[in-house]
Amino acid sequence: MRKIIHVLTIACGIIFCSTQISSAQSTNRDLLKRNVPDRWMYASEMEQTLPSDDQWWKRFNDPLLDSLISVGMDNNFNVLTALHRMDMAKAQIKSAEASYYPTFGLSGGYTKSRSAGAMSGSKVTSSNSSYFNLGANMQWEIDVFGRITDGVKNKKALYQVSRADYMSSMISLAADIATYYFNLRIFQRQLYVTKEHLASQERVVEIVKARFEAGLVSKLDVAQALTVYYSTEATVPQLESSMKQAENAIAILLGVYPEDLAPQLEASWTTPDFRHLVPAGVPANLLRRRPDIIAAESEVSAYAAQLGVAKKDFLPTLILNGTIGVGAHEINDMFKNNSLTYSIAPTLSWTLFDGFARKAAVSEAKEQMKIGIENYNQTVMTAIQEVDNAMLSYSAALHAIDSYTNVINQCDESFHLSVDLYKEGLTAFTNVVDSQINSLTYANTLISARGNAFISLIDLYKSLGGSPIE
Repeated sequence: MRKIIHVLTIACGIIFCSTQISSAQSTNRDLLKRNVPDRWMYASEMEQTLPSDDQWWKRFNDPLLDSLISVGMDNNFNVLTALHRMDMAKAQIKSAEASYYPTFGLSGGYTKSRSAGAMSGSKVTSSNSSYFNLGANMQWEIDVFGRITDGVKNKKALYQVSRADYMSSMISLAADIATYYFNLRIFQRQLYVTKEHLASQERVVEIVKARFEAGLVSKLDVAQALTVYYSTEATVPQLESSMKQAENAIAILLGVYPEDLAPQLEASWTTPDFRHLVPAGVPANLLRRRPDIIAAESEVSAYAAQLGVAKKDFLPTLILNGTIGVGAHEINDMFKNNSLTYSIAPTLSWTLFDGFARKAAVSEAKEQMKIGIENYNQTVMTAIQEVDNAMLSYSAALHAIDSYTNVINQCDESFHLSVDLYKEGLTAFTNVVDSQINSLTYANTLISARGNAFISLIDLYKSLGGSPIE
């Protein structure tokens, strides 16, 4: 009997429509409290393209990032491992399909034997025999009840799982490279801004020293100016260290040594546009591109096929055995008319009792399928959450960028006004100190907000299994 799984309708108007499992893989009504889809099969238009074909990262219009991801997909060890697993799963399909065909073998030999006559009576003479033989044998399991077919379906579904894992590793690789790349660019930009502020703070120190030497201010102003300068200078090694760590992370993902990559990453960089067109509501079917959802659905299909195999073990097995050959006492007589031997032996075997082992196997397969269904539902729920979180994060980053841009404009004006007033002796130096600290702090915060926008976009593309719009 068939049942249907109801996947909860949640957030953003996203509704997940379940597919169907074939009748050969259906379950009894007492199997599930929730309904099982009739067929677990994706429409071709919903199938995820490989990330190398999607190339969502090209929306950033950064040729260096494009080349880094291209190298990573060729060299990354995790991706190569996933590719080998996919090839292995493909070979397992061929192995399972081989059971459709008969197996043939050849045999040949020489036999010499003696039978003791005393075993039959004291006056019975012993007999000797010797002969040559040459023949072929065949064994073929006829798939009357579909046990082999279900086994092949199981391997095909597991291949889809391995393919989804391969796609997932490529998407994760592209996202990781892009994330570390933009983190590196954030650190580089912050270092550039820090050095600009150091130059500005050094000029302020010179102004304060000149006023101190002229007797217009106390040495306290000099100490405060130098405190700001040295505290800013102390952040430089930390930023340089963070840059180097990001470079090392990218190199590992690309499967190259950091020193070979550093010259390219240290080149000048123009900030790409971080405002991408993102749909307000994501269609449910678009999430079905996600490799983890494809893998979870394929796992359920594999478990359903395995359940079919377990049930077929209750049915008889029909095996056709056959041999043909020649045998003779003298090798010269091997191919004469009376040397031909053959046998054909169709065998129908049916296990009637095995201590309830098959019943336990079916129960195990049912529970395994339940686990697969629960995992599928959880994967769908997680996908919705990840997309929603990425959209919220991206929206928040854009609002933050606009706000911090206004803050920076005011900080710059505050700094210039406070310096001008201080030169004329109309304000305390603490106002200059505050404006210097605020200016650098909010400049770095703005850079971080822009970086967050890039990272949120990457997370969104990753959560959707690729670009949300074509």
